[in-house]
Amino acid sequence: MGGVAALARAAGHEVTGCDHNVYPPMSTQLRKLGIEIHEGVDAAQLDVNPDCVVVGNVMSRGVEVVEAMLDRGLPYKSGPQWLAENVLNDRYVLAVAGTHGKTTTSSMLAWILEDAGHAPGFLIGGIPANFGASARFGNSKYFVVEADEYDTAFFDKRAKFVHYRPRTLVLNNLEYDHADIYKDLDAIIWQFHQLMRTVPGSGRVITNVVDSDLQRVFDMGCWTPVETFGSSGAADWSARFVDKVERHVSMQGPGGTSAETRWNLSGIHNLENAVAAVAAAASAGIPLEQAVDSMSRFEGVKRRLERTATVADIAIYDDFAHHPTAIRKSIAAVRNRYPGHRVVVAIEPRSNTMKLGVHDDAIADSLSAADLVWVYRPEGMSEGFDAALSELGGKARVFGDYDQLVDDMSRRVLSGDQVVFMSNGGFGSARQTLTALLQRTRGS
Repeated sequence: MGGVAALARAAGHEVTGCDHNVYPPMSTQLRKLGIEIHEGVDAAQLDVNPDCVVVGNVMSRGVEVVEAMLDRGLPYKSGPQWLAENVLNDRYVLAVAGTHGKTTTSSMLAWILEDAGHAPGFLIGGIPANFGASARFGNSKYFVVEADEYDTAFFDKRAKFVHYRPRTLVLNNLEYDHADIYKDLDAIIWQFHQLMRTVPGSGRVITNVVDSDLQRVFDMGCWTPVETFGSSGAADWSARFVDKVERHVSMQGPGGTSAETRWNLSGIHNLENAVAAVAAAASAGIPLEQAVDSMSRFEGVKRRLERTATVADIAIYDDFAHHPTAIRKSIAAVRNRYPGHRVVVAIEPRSNTMKLGVHDDAIADSLSAADLVWVYRPEGMSEGFDAALSELGGKARVFGDYDQLVDDMSRRVLSGDQVVFMSNGGFGSARQTLTALLQRTRGS
């Protein structure tokens, strides 16, 4: 919704917005754009008598601002509908969908197009460092959108991505998620099938070669040419690491074309994100060699294993990982990049799916490769969650208070540690607090 607000501002509209718990980097970005942010969801937000209310999917019946909007008869639309009608309607849309990697792959794709001189528009669920913003109207026919399967609005229970009508569609992977919306994986697969129905026959679908659940989507029907990507030679577009510390990558496309480069990222998941973006960029006419060269200048995404500080040789990262698969891959990426160093993790289980206990069986295994784990335990977590953490033994330390967690971390982290904070929220500013505490007690 912050990105939609930025696009509306770029289109010349006066824009205001409201939400609970507005925090950086999005709050900072919006204020720089001159967008007034109203803290809270009370009816006062509507005192400006808006011409249109764009409703995010966190809003529901019973919320004061929603009830006031309906009572006053104000015109309203969902964010995806507004985007489709006002931004995407005459664009060549390149959409990235899947459970993991959407933000990074979308950012990579937008950067490849930008580096090739296309000046694309984009709407991404994070802030690519190359752009410093999560959304841009753009000056060309190309528009990159992170295509989320979460529901659209309280009055439209379709997945958001069915509004976008992409011509090029990337399908990264598929797992069960959003347990507050979908009862099982079959329900999510059905939504992906609806998305597949919107891609024209003259378009292109680029899919993960080894994902069996994505194959179930294709088995329900596909009317568009398909290309595969992956980290094996079995894919149309493949990639591999040339060195053990994952700083040098090689990619190969259809017909045997290949290219190599050095880059700033790490992890097999990012390698697959990158080759998917390179494949998607080909639909805009960008050769593999040029796209791979662009990846050498890709600077990453805020909150995706973003190194935010180094204090006394202790590296501190901010990571959005909140699903067991993403948690496991992030830990593996750091360990491979920094062999011989301890990888220690602080995690805040904040997603609705995690709180509902869906991932209890997988959470301990996903954290097992870390040397130490600090867990902030919010109220309302299930007994199954506590039992799962017990499998980690003495390496896991659980706290119900942010300050106590940070204090314990500050006394146990060592020089050379790679410290990763994982949350899809603000984590009570624990990362920032630990950084400041270490700077005071151990120097720079």
